[in-house]
Amino acid sequence: VLVRAPEKAVQEKGAQEKGAQEKGAQEKGTAPQLAGLAAAADAACGGALTRAMAAADFTGKAGSSCVVLAPGAGLRRVVLIGVGNREQGGGHSLRDMEAAGGAAAAALLRDEEAALATDGMPASHAAHAGLGAMLRSYRFGLYRTKEPADQAPRLKRLVVLTDDVAAAEAAWPAARAIAHGAALARDMITEPPNVLTPAVMAERCLALRELGVEVEVLEPSALQDWGALMGVSQGSANEPRVVVMQWRGGAEGEKPVCFVGKGVTFDTGGISIKPAAGMGDMKYDMAGAGAVIGAMAALAGRKAKANVVGLVGLTENMPSGTAMRPGDVVRSLSGQTIEVLNTDAEGRLVLADVLWYAQDRFAPRCTIDLATLTGAIIVSLGHEHAGLFCNDEALAGQVLAAGKATGEGVWRMPLGEAYDKLIRSDIADMKNIGGRPGGAIIGAQFIQRFVRGPWAHLDIAGMAWATKDTATTPKGATAYGVRLLDQFVADHHEAGRAPGRETGREPGREMGG
Repeated sequence: VLVRAPEKAVQEKGAQEKGAQEKGAQEKGTAPQLAGLAAAADAACGGALTRAMAAADFTGKAGSSCVVLAPGAGLRRVVLIGVGNREQGGGHSLRDMEAAGGAAAAALLRDEEAALATDGMPASHAAHAGLGAMLRSYRFGLYRTKEPADQAPRLKRLVVLTDDVAAAEAAWPAARAIAHGAALARDMITEPPNVLTPAVMAERCLALRELGVEVEVLEPSALQDWGALMGVSQGSANEPRVVVMQWRGGAEGEKPVCFVGKGVTFDTGGISIKPAAGMGDMKYDMAGAGAVIGAMAALAGRKAKANVVGLVGLTENMPSGTAMRPGDVVRSLSGQTIEVLNTDAEGRLVLADVLWYAQDRFAPRCTIDLATLTGAIIVSLGHEHAGLFCNDEALAGQVLAAGKATGEGVWRMPLGEAYDKLIRSDIADMKNIGGRPGGAIIGAQFIQRFVRGPWAHLDIAGMAWATKDTATTPKGATAYGVRLLDQFVADHHEAGRAPGRETGREPGREMGG
């Protein structure tokens, strides 16, 4: 049950008291008044819910919860999820509805069937609560052969109850499409690298054809002039692929928006090999590509009225007798030459060729690339924001807004000539590293040499994988970027959409799933 905090205004009693009061908090012991189905359930249980809220000091503050076991009336459990209070700045945003739905799903995993009561709230809130529940209940169990019965989740069906069923059902298809896109990205990112090779990942992209996406796979024979990408792949027995995905939902002939993803399915660092500790995490060095694929699935799934192209460069970075060496010089697809001084700075080489090809072939309105590019961005921003590097002020503002609206945090970082000078090479047009200081900036500065027109680079190294559960993301692959890209398209590149709205779209498909 989603529960609002009491509609009680907070009176200002001086700046000191106001500053000490937590945003959205209620006085201790002030329980919210239950209404609708929650009130009916409380009455049927002889007031058990009201007593439980008082005993737990449950205020309905956003993010709070109260679990009532066996309250009576044939109910196994009731979970009260606080969504805050508008007057006190609490959680009536759609993001908080998603968090509440996620919290409910996590609390109800031991029940085979459950209902989530959102009566008294708008239909869009019900849809977003359902989206949050789907996102939070994701689980990758492909390689489990057995599991203790007391640990296996049981939840098979969650029904979202709302006052306006028709409006909620109309609001569901886009939300479910986004959840499915995120699940697709999470599946790929989580797969072990011996399974998800570049060829296998490219083959899985073909499934997007069922949604109406045009999918083209460029084989190694078509990539011989892609010297930067081929240089990364030459140490691996698994040959590279480039996948081109086109969704034609906008006006015929209208230039597309372009998304590019780094897809290094496993990154040892090559000859500049990484330390053994933690190398297993490098299976998610294709998370940028996973996000682009998931976003294309989401856009097609909700029939976005926009022309969008997604490209992913898929390769492995392995050490062998044929691997690229520190000191080698490669010629990129653009014709620019690169002195490779560190083979572990390989993502920027992949992006260099894919970005050049994308812009040369499609002349997009704007381009956004996503990549787990540098550990340096984690040093700068931790695991709370992706780093945004951008050559266009309007585009930067749009990406920042999309990140804020979806809860996929973004923080803008600088670019500049002083950084560009650090990648000048003595023997080639550029080198692929420029020293430890400002490492994430230098990576972006390198990529910028291969772009034309409005471009944004998202370094998502700190956001691709979660080490603990969050409101809508279980521990593991986050699918960061899927929702941000979908929101960006909805807000600024979709026919008939009003930019600047909180959701940027009318989420929509039947409740359930």
